[in-house]
Amino acid sequence: MPDPLTHAGPFALGTFRAGAAPFPGLVTGARVRDLSGHVPSTRALLTDWHAWLPRLEELARSADGPWHDLSAVRVLPPIEPGQILQSGANYRKHVVDLVAAEKESVHGATPEEASADAEQMMDERLRGGVPYVFLGSPRAMCGAYDDIVLPALGEQHDWELELALVIGKAGRDIPADEALGHVAAYTICNDLTTRDRLYRPDLKAIGTDWFTAKNADTFLPTGPFLVPAAFVGDPNDLRITLRHNGVVRQDESTKDMIFDIPRLIAYVSTTTTLLPGDLLLTGSPAGNGAHWGVFLAPGDVVEAEITGLGLQRNTVRSHT
Repeated sequence: MPDPLTHAGPFALGTFRAGAAPFPGLVTGARVRDLSGHVPSTRALLTDWHAWLPRLEELARSADGPWHDLSAVRVLPPIEPGQILQSGANYRKHVVDLVAAEKESVHGATPEEASADAEQMMDERLRGGVPYVFLGSPRAMCGAYDDIVLPALGEQHDWELELALVIGKAGRDIPADEALGHVAAYTICNDLTTRDRLYRPDLKAIGTDWFTAKNADTFLPTGPFLVPAAFVGDPNDLRITLRHNGVVRQDESTKDMIFDIPRLIAYVSTTTTLLPGDLLLTGSPAGNGAHWGVFLAPGDVVEAEITGLGLQRNTVRSHT
């Protein structure tokens, strides 16, 4: 495991393993306190989040244990979510680049015309459009320091670093101006995608195959921690940075979101009741491997960080 990581606030939460069984833990500095004597899982904390938050602050200050050295435990995905809701095409620069490239290559527009048209489309989408959201599989999750295992099929395995939020208060049809009150914590997700398995040539009328392209085992590194929303500050002003083999590939502010977190929550809650422990990914900024013409290969190292939420470091290996 990398050296103990810094995060916003006096403590963070996660799921860890020191022996046979995983346990929910409270992280302060280089130590983690086993909370299994209080709750069975990190997700269980969220079912009564507003009551638990002050209690967790007390436990973080207490010398009573059991405490473990963070370097001596395995860091697992910080939560087993109820739903994983994933927002696509939600960073302005990323989408503008994609739209402009298509207008140049397919429609013969000049770079200036293509960029202007794409910017206009984003303005119209922001005024009258709605987010694009799909479901992911919890089985794709792995820990922040686990290996990414490339599946046997496909070659264009790509990164997509995203800010993710964890719901701490149930709701349906949540107004945007009340939405942040439903967020318990934030974490980091790298929503990997096999680009050359995203479109089905045998089913052109149906289009994308999100299940195959995005849900391979280990294709959703999550964590290392859940950082309570109260410690994070403005979630619409965080820096997202991804390095591939030491080269910065994604480096953007969450200000570049087309639909901000309140609008995302309001939108998804018109379809599904949000429950404590649900995970909502907010989209990935420009700088994916497809943009650079570089994809993941065995031996690569991916480092991903978001302001105040810690760092992921995953090594890539083959399935064999």
